[in-house]
This record gives sequence, C-alpha cells and structure tokens, in this order.
Amino acid sequence: MPAITPKIDTPKSSPQATSAAPSLGELFAGFLRLGATAFGGPAMVAYIRQLAVDRKGWLNARAFDDGVALCQAVPGATAMQTAAYVGLSVRGVAGAAVSFVGFGLPAFGLMLMLAGIYARTHNLPGVVSAFSGLQTIVVAMVANAAVAFGQTALHRWQHGVISAVAVALFGWGINPFLVVVLAAGLGFWLLKAEVSTASIEAIAPPMPQTRKPALLILFAAATFLTVLFFTHRRLYELATLMVRVDLFAFGGGFASVPLLFNEIVSVRHWLDSPTLSDGIVLGQVTPGPIVITATFVGYLLYGPFGAVVATLGVFLPSFLILIAAAPHFDRLRASPVFARLIGGALCSFPGLLLIVTFHFAQSVSWNPARLLLAGAAFVALRLGANIFWVVVIGAGFAMIFCR
Repeated sequence: MPAITPKIDTPKSSPQATSAAPSLGELFAGFLRLGATAFGGPAMVAYIRQLAVDRKGWLNARAFDDGVALCQAVPGATAMQTAAYVGLSVRGVAGAAVSFVGFGLPAFGLMLMLAGIYARTHNLPGVVSAFSGLQTIVVAMVANAAVAFGQTALHRWQHGVISAVAVALFGWGINPFLVVVLAAGLGFWLLKAEVSTASIEAIAPPMPQTRKPALLILFAAATFLTVLFFTHRRLYELATLMVRVDLFAFGGGFASVPLLFNEIVSVRHWLDSPTLSDGIVLGQVTPGPIVITATFVGYLLYGPFGAVVATLGVFLPSFLILIAAAPHFDRLRASPVFARLIGGALCSFPGLLLIVTFHFAQSVSWNPARLLLAGAAFVALRLGANIFWVVVIGAGFAMIFCR
C-alpha cells in the first residue's frame, strides 16, 4: 500500500450514486457472492469496483476512489473495508454492516471448517508432509509482503531510517505495538517535508451521520467484553489481543502477521510457530483477507466460540473506525499531522515483516526440496502469480518431494 499523503483536489461535486440505492438484501447477496471468490487480498478492490461502479452503478468512480483512499488510511483489511464503505455510502450503517458481513462470511465459514479438520487430522503423515512443505511457502509469502511494503512505503532516506529503527527495536524484543507507535512518532518528526501546506478544499461527501450507530455498536462490544472478563478471562484476553492487532494493522491484512506472531507465539506461547504458519497457509487458501487466520487461532484455542470471538475482535474495531471516520475523511486527508503519523506507521511494517520472515524460516527443517519450493514460490509471487494457486501447487509438490 502506498504511503498516505494529502491529495490536492480541485473542486468537485459531491459523490452521488449513479442508480437507485440497492436494498439491504441486494447488498448482502452481491457481496456474499463476491466474498466467495475473494482470493488475492487487496486485489479484490478491483472486483468490488466492477460490482459497485461498473455493473450496479451504486457509486460513481470518484466516490469509489475516495472510499478506497479512506480504507487505505485506516487500519484493517482494505478489501473488507472497501465493501463496508460501499454499503455505508448507499444505505448507511446498516448497509455497511450487511456488506461487511456478506463479504467476510464465506472466508469465516470455510476457515471454521478447515480449522476443525486441521485439529483432527494434522498428525496424519500426508497432512504433515503437506503442511511441512507449505511452511516454506509462508516464508516466501511473508518475504514477498516485506518487499511489497518496502516498494510502496520506502522512497526516501527518512523512510529507510524509520524502517531500520523498527527492525532494531523489534529485533531487541520491543513489543511490535509499541514499535508502530514509535514509528508513527518518527514519521511526525522526519516526514515534514513530504506534506504540502497548500490549501485543500474539503468537500464533505453525502455520508449519513454515523456517530449514534457507532456509539451503539461500541457500547454493545464493550458490554460483551465486560461479560467475557467476568465469565471467561482467557476468552477475554483473546478478544482484546485481536482488537489490538486490528487497531494497529495499517496497510492491509499482512500488517497483522508480525503482531500475531509476537503475541501468540513469542509472548503468550498459545501456539508454536509451525502451527501459526499452518493457519496462515489456510488463510490464503480461503477467500478473504489473511487476518481470517484469527478464526483459526480462536478455534484451536477454544473451539467454535473461540473462533467467533477472535473473528469479531479482529474485524469489528476497524469497521467502527471506518464508519466513524467516513463523514470526516476530507478533513483527515487534509491534515499534515495525520499524513505524517500514518506515513511513519506504514514505514515500520517492511522491517517488522522482515524479522518475522526470519522467525518463520528458523522453524523450517530446510533441505534442497524445501529451498527450491520457497525460492519458486517467492519468484512466482513477485511475478504476480495468484497466491491461491501458489499454495495449491506448492502443497502437491510438498506431499511428493518434502517428506
């Protein structure tokens, strides 16, 4: 994802839908169908555009582009946030909710099923061979994400300094949540020259007022967490951890990987590195964002209810931020302080992902076949191959050659 910088806009008319607003059922059905084939993470934004702009005419192109800019500026999975933005634009908070749930439901259902199968069969020889080989693909995937983040976020020496500091701090054992905060502070200090002080005419999109519904959802979530605190302290810890992961995952789903790894493997020892790696693999063969790995983690720890709690925790905060920020995004985008803070946070993720790549690599029993598989997967991903097919073909190769 590119670093967020203010955009100087010429005066424009307020974004308007180009056709009649869809019903909530039509929104849900449209995004449910799209979510069932949502492989490729942020690449799904192009397919959401085809649905909402080209085929249905729910939004015009300018309104959609503004929405994508907002979804890139706030934490969370970009494609999920974009689906919610479309629903919010045409049917308010209820539309955002049904679009968000419809788009994410296929990924949740499939991951729940795969996590159940994994919990029962991962000790079988063929499954062990497949996942053992696929762990090398996870190394390639995270390395590719580090390179991709670096290419989009690191353009100047200041960016490199922030990323290097993040590597050093994370390597010394500093909590990655704190690393992201410190990187944001460095961004505020170092990235001043990037921000134009030219006046920006803020044009308020015709968004519904979202304060009351957002506060209502926030109150319900706080009540649920309070009940968990008094009735199941471990589930409460899982939920609050996933909330923190979501709040700090700027730049898309892969930004959550170092946060999940540090807390689940290194700090709390809830899962070991190979098991989390297996969850990441399953997160890539299901549609939807990689943060659906939270469902896998929750299921292995506390069964189906744990999966629901972890999933809500890792998606709900960014959804709330989106609906709360949407009516005010023009002002946020025009803020030099906002741009510098977000730019600094984004610069930390190439370094964090690089460290996690090394951690995952240390848990692999390397041999020539696994080295070949990891190298081939990395090259294929750099060339733009669909990650689903990289995983599927890699699993077949692993079962034959990585025993």
